[in-house]
Amino acid sequence: MAESCPYAYAKACGIIGKSFIGKRMSSLHGLHTLNDLDRLIFPNNYSNLPLRELLPDLESRITMRAVSRILSILESYSNPPKLIEQMIRAYEYNDLKTVIHAIVAGKKEPPNICNIGRFRTINFKAFPDIKKMLENTEFDFLLKDELRTISRNMDTVSVEKKIDELFYQNLIKSLDQLSDEDHWVMQHFLVDEISLHNCAWTLRLRSYYQKKEEEIKKFLMDFKVHGKKKGSLAAEAIQSFEYPLDSRYQWDNWKWEELLNPEEPAVHWKLDPRYFQNAASNYLLRLAYKFFRRNPMAASAIFCFIKLIQIEEDILTSIAEGLALGMDSNAVFSLLEVKS
Repeated sequence: MAESCPYAYAKACGIIGKSFIGKRMSSLHGLHTLNDLDRLIFPNNYSNLPLRELLPDLESRITMRAVSRILSILESYSNPPKLIEQMIRAYEYNDLKTVIHAIVAGKKEPPNICNIGRFRTINFKAFPDIKKMLENTEFDFLLKDELRTISRNMDTVSVEKKIDELFYQNLIKSLDQLSDEDHWVMQHFLVDEISLHNCAWTLRLRSYYQKKEEEIKKFLMDFKVHGKKKGSLAAEAIQSFEYPLDSRYQWDNWKWEELLNPEEPAVHWKLDPRYFQNAASNYLLRLAYKFFRRNPMAASAIFCFIKLIQIEEDILTSIAEGLALGMDSNAVFSLLEVKS
């Protein structure tokens, strides 16, 4: 059974209370420049870099702000549950994908890597030697497959899918440590998250690249989930092929129909993958909030805390990118469909 840690939950509540995904979200409205955002998030140590250098610097600090908050919770445990360890290691999985992109692009300098302390397993200091980075880690099987040879500008979609699958497979395996109720909560969340991931990927490929069903299926994640009696985690994505991209009413019986962009008067409807992606993120935000409060002493509450912090990170990063493009934060919120 996973270790219970009341102090971790109390500390997590304090962090959430000061985050920008609760009552403070309204303070993100009305921002016009990157400097405005920087001073709001980091009032005591904002940067004076010129605009062209500020965006990557601010994005990096936003990420490390999230990582440091998550690590502060993990320090509350003498032996963190595997579920929680896997969540902080999400940054390592993402960094590996970023490093692979850098190697494929022929870059000589390594990209910025998140410092997750003792939870890191990859030897990123060996960049750009992918073999030295991955040997004796859970990722070394990639050296015999997709990463056996790396060529300039090679397609990385297949290897990124395998990295994502490994992350979720390890999360699902970690559920066996949980109580029955906690297991149900986490399985509910992960099944919905993976389904939405598959659907968002499918709708993007259909809408933007006119990909066919057989081409898309190979990119969908699907694996067995203990206790899930029937169905596939890719079922909703596969079902979506039955519906046209230009007729809203025909989607009425689809599980995620409420997350599709609505019809507008006098405008011919066309499915908007970006709207769906943002609506899916908001759905997961609400679900994480619900489960965060459901069982305070459980590992699932800390899992949901981490999801909330990572969603906040995504929102802040999106606002930063919008401000850098000359938008104001209100316009970014409109695009994200975030409710403050």
